[in-house]
Amino acid sequence: METVVQIAQLLLALSILVGIHEAGHMLAARMFGMKVEKFFIGFPPTIFSFKKGETEYGLGAIPLGGFVKISGMVDESMDKEAMAKPPQPWEFRSKPAWQRLIVMLGGIIVNVVAGVIAMIILTYNLGDQFTPSKYTQEVGIIPGEIGLEAGFLPGDKVIKINGEDYRKVEDMYSGETLLADNASWTVDRNGTIIDIPVPRGFIDKLSDEDFQIKFFDIRREFEITKLGEGMESLPFQPQDRIVKIDDQEVNYYDEYQTIVAANAGSEIPMVVKRGDSELNVNVNVRPDSTVGIMVSVYGIEGDSDQYTFGEAIPVGTAKAFNMVILNAKAMGKMFGGGISARNISGPIGIVKMFPKTWDWNSFWRTTAMISMILAFMNLLPIPALDGGHVVFLLFEMISGKAPSVKFLEAAQVVGMVFLLLLMVLVFGNDILKLFGI
Repeated sequence: METVVQIAQLLLALSILVGIHEAGHMLAARMFGMKVEKFFIGFPPTIFSFKKGETEYGLGAIPLGGFVKISGMVDESMDKEAMAKPPQPWEFRSKPAWQRLIVMLGGIIVNVVAGVIAMIILTYNLGDQFTPSKYTQEVGIIPGEIGLEAGFLPGDKVIKINGEDYRKVEDMYSGETLLADNASWTVDRNGTIIDIPVPRGFIDKLSDEDFQIKFFDIRREFEITKLGEGMESLPFQPQDRIVKIDDQEVNYYDEYQTIVAANAGSEIPMVVKRGDSELNVNVNVRPDSTVGIMVSVYGIEGDSDQYTFGEAIPVGTAKAFNMVILNAKAMGKMFGGGISARNISGPIGIVKMFPKTWDWNSFWRTTAMISMILAFMNLLPIPALDGGHVVFLLFEMISGKAPSVKFLEAAQVVGMVFLLLLMVLVFGNDILKLFGI
């Protein structure tokens, strides 16, 4: 059922984003008197369609995009017969280059506007929720398997990130941190300051569903909540705190676990704090490294930044464009070999970006991110994408000479082949990840 909810969110998000993207092209085309023949969400085969005025509106069975067919434009329809006829006043090719440029940018512009508006509203309504950095700077962390591989040890206090102070625990694994040049964490390890470089390819691990757990947890204080079944003879009471074991001070639960595990099968002395008093007790550790108590951990409180609507406008806008900047950096690192191409995800990977239960705030945040990425990807100078058309139009505006129809048709074919190969790659990645390969 969780997967169904995620798929439903993806389909709704894509329908909204593709719809407004193609509407951006259509409205710009109509503004300049161009004839719009088709407006489709999804690709053929057609589920249903209807005609209103000169335009056929429809829904395709493959929900991976959409298209607008503008008369006189070389596009994925490859309508060579129409392009062989003399240009008509209402056709795309008959209009000035600057008008055609606006039409091609129309979809990208509305995706950017939608992403920015969504992030502004979310920033105003929710603010920024985060965990204060004092916990990782002053208390310390417990690295999981990913953290240990990166070079962290239990109790490390992360005092700086990339040589700078930081406010949020989440900054330790943010895109800004991991994509920076010479990225590193500076830690205080028992009074010794050392730098831990972010390992090459570390950002690849972000795709792991349990990344945060496997990276690190924050050290937590603890207290006894109750005794295990049949362990009523133990010298503990609820709310007792174990503060020393065999002359070793114990402040955090991981310290307690480590010392107890090292004394499995032995009797060890402990100091227990009960209210304002301290008691000395002896406790037998069972062979399985347990004592027979249940504990609760505590000591971490979240924080948030709240914004007025006026403050949310620049903050939300910056968040939206930062998504594009981070994707551009990631793409650059991918071409440079710093990030594996396995990180490129298709529909299955995108499904997992949505929460497993329906939450409108999470839905709109993810949709805003996809909208900004969609705008960025469409602006890439690849034939068959909006960015490819933009490059040819800029060339025409600068040189005063338009590329021939044959050249544009050939470029369209090359672009479509490239995109098909890219789809094979992303679907392949999705399938491999699905089977844990």
